[in-house]
Amino acid sequence: MGILNVTPDSFSDGGKFFHREAALRQAERLIESGADILDIGGESTRPFAQPVPEEEELRRVIPVIEAVRERFPEIPISIDTYKARVAEEALSAGADILNDVSALRFDARMKEVVRRFRPPVILMHMKGTPQTMQLDPRYRDLLGEIRGFLRERAETVRALGLSPEKIILDPGIGFGKRFEHNLTLLREVSFFRELGYPLLYGPSRKAFLGEILGKEARERDIGTVAVAVYLALAGVDILRVHNVAWCREALKVIEHLKG
Repeated sequence: MGILNVTPDSFSDGGKFFHREAALRQAERLIESGADILDIGGESTRPFAQPVPEEEELRRVIPVIEAVRERFPEIPISIDTYKARVAEEALSAGADILNDVSALRFDARMKEVVRRFRPPVILMHMKGTPQTMQLDPRYRDLLGEIRGFLRERAETVRALGLSPEKIILDPGIGFGKRFEHNLTLLREVSFFRELGYPLLYGPSRKAFLGEILGKEARERDIGTVAVAVYLALAGVDILRVHNVAWCREALKVIEHLKG
C-alpha cells in the first residue's frame, strides 16, 4: 500500500503532494514502483496534529481520487479518513477501501456509510485521539487490550453485513504507543493473526525507527525496508509504506529466496 498524503503537515512528506498535479505524479510513481493499493488521505493523523475541517478535507482528496481513478482505472484506492461524509464522497468518486484510524468510532454515521457501500474496511487501534495519543500511553495488558479492541471492532463491522475477508485489522504502530509497545506489536504478529482477519501494518518512517537509527523521518526508508521484510516473513498481508520501490525490491528478493 503506497501512501499518498494530500496534506501540508504530514510528519514525513507534508506539502510535497498537496496540489492535484503533484499528487497525480506521485500516484504514477507509486504505481510504477509496484504499489498494489494507493492510500489517499487529506488530514494528518501524526501526534498532536490538529483536525481539518470537513470541507477542506473534501477539497483536498476528492479531486485527487477522481484524477487517479480516471488515469489509473485498475488501481485500488483507499480513502484514509474517519469522517463519514468524506468517506461517502470518496467512495462515490471512485475509492474502493475505507481506512479509518478510529475504527468507526469517531463519526457515528460511518456505520451507515459502510452498510451502504460495503467496502473493505481497515480498522486501526488508537489510544485516544491524534491530539492526545502520545501524551502518556499506558497499558495493563498491551497485547490483550489491543487484540480485544480489534476483535470487538471487527464484530461490529460484521454486524453491518461485511464478510470477514473484507475486514482488515491494523494494530496501530505509533498511535498511542511508546517505543517498547511498538517493538512488541512488531514482534507479536502471530498474536493478531490468530483473530483470523487480514493484517495491515504501517511502520513507515515512524518515530520508533528514529529512536533506533537516530535519523529524521525522511531518512528512515532503509529502516522501514528492514521492518517490512520482517513483517512480510511474519505473515502480514498489507504493508503501508512511503517508499514503495525499495520495499517492493526487498520483498521480491525474499520471495525468490523462499522459492
